[in-house]
Amino acid sequence: MNEVLRNERKFLLSLDEFYRFSGYFSKFLTEDPHNGWDGYTVRSLYFDTPWERDFYEKEDGLEIRRKIRLRIYHPEDEFAVLEMKQKQGANQRKRSLKIRREDAAALTQGRYEALLSYPEDFAAECFGVMQMYAYRPKSIIEYRRKAFIAKENRIRLTFDHHIVSSETNMDIFSVNPGLIPVWDPYLVVFEVKYNGFLLSYIRDAINVVQKSETSVGKYCLGRSVSLHYLF
Repeated sequence: MNEVLRNERKFLLSLDEFYRFSGYFSKFLTEDPHNGWDGYTVRSLYFDTPWERDFYEKEDGLEIRRKIRLRIYHPEDEFAVLEMKQKQGANQRKRSLKIRREDAAALTQGRYEALLSYPEDFAAECFGVMQMYAYRPKSIIEYRRKAFIAKENRIRLTFDHHIVSSETNMDIFSVNPGLIPVWDPYLVVFEVKYNGFLLSYIRDAINVVQKSETSVGKYCLGRSVSLHYLF
């Protein structure tokens, strides 16, 4: 089980700015080893309650909230990462656990007892929360991510672009889950993730972006159209 507690700041960029700034950051930051020329693929399956608790707590800006998701990087992966992110004031607490492919598939079918085969306390906690609140798979979100790392202070800068989603196929390992764009493909979410404080040379580099911060969430982007239409 892995756990991080960090600050996260988000900005919106154009696709042109993404290419320009990623080239700028590549001069003095370490690239994620999985980066291609435009990054790597991230696919997440988000769970929520029948009354969309996590979605509306994010929309309402509650200071204490959570979201639960499975994450993979390729449909042929032999494992998935179960993650719980909890917003706690200015900080984000993220805990994650690598689980077997067959157990990830069981979770998408509501068979949460698959988690009880893992010795970690986090697995038991996820089982209890998902069972108690009747969590169900709601949306697959996929995007391209390009990431840069500063070893000091565990700083990570990410650019997420070409965000697509599906609410018709909850098989996270599907080769073609019917993904469609959820917003302008020329917009990019730039995230700055760090522990404690930003080092000055990183802060100066971020100031080059000169953009207003945003609270955009990819899960909410993927669900907002259908939920606003229904309700």
